[in-house]
Amino acid sequence: MIIGARVWELHLPGCSSLKEKRQVVKSLKDRLHGQFNLSVAETAHQELLQRAEISACVVSNERRHADSVLSSADRLVEGEWRARIIDTTTIFY
Repeated sequence: MIIGARVWELHLPGCSSLKEKRQVVKSLKDRLHGQFNLSVAETAHQELLQRAEISACVVSNERRHADSVLSSADRLVEGEWRARIIDTTTIFY
């Protein structure tokens, strides 16, 4: 069994309130879970206005499949116009 984890450090330049930030983060989390069946959580910077960290995990029988799912998730996050990726970390167990 392979567990793949991806962490995105995000800058949210257009957010002017925590409510607006939560809307952007919730939208990303919901789409990542809905499209790729990933387990997703906001894992840091909950109280910072224009920063967010979102982590996602996938469990698979093959590393190639887990990497493919996480790469597809990357494209979704990169396509979010309200967020810019500052850093990405990937770990396989």
